[in-house]
Amino acid sequence: MITWQWSGFADLTVAQLYAMLALRQEVFVLEQTCLYPDIDGLDPGAHHLLGWRDKGGKPELVAHLRCLAPGAKYEEMSIGRVVTSPAARGTGLGRELVAQGIALAHQLHPGHAIRIGAQAHLERFYAGFGFVTVSEPYDEDGILHIDMLLT
Repeated sequence: MITWQWSGFADLTVAQLYAMLALRQEVFVLEQTCLYPDIDGLDPGAHHLLGWRDKGGKPELVAHLRCLAPGAKYEEMSIGRVVTSPAARGTGLGRELVAQGIALAHQLHPGHAIRIGAQAHLERFYAGFGFVTVSEPYDEDGILHIDMLLT
């Protein structure tokens, strides 16, 4: 069972922030062998969705995404840093994370479209939520990406 936490950056505890950055590093930097500036200055203005599960009586972060307000990165609001832990993959958690993120983003910024910079191999996954590809593929930090929009 996953416990969802939707928090502004200032509301995260030090331990929660550490877990969030550690998960992103584990997947985006180490697993995907991608050297890029994950700490990009956008987290303080974002809302963060964190998915926790109980592991031996302690909370373990297994999912995360961030939502940026319109104008913070794109003209539209955006969802990014979408990540699930390797141990939790294959359970449908990624779909639940994105569905929760879209719903919460629309509550936070009603009436705004959502733009994402998705890894190209996940195009079908995001299309399942209604996202439409709006760019040609481009290289970002050595990984092929596309921009997608949900209106």
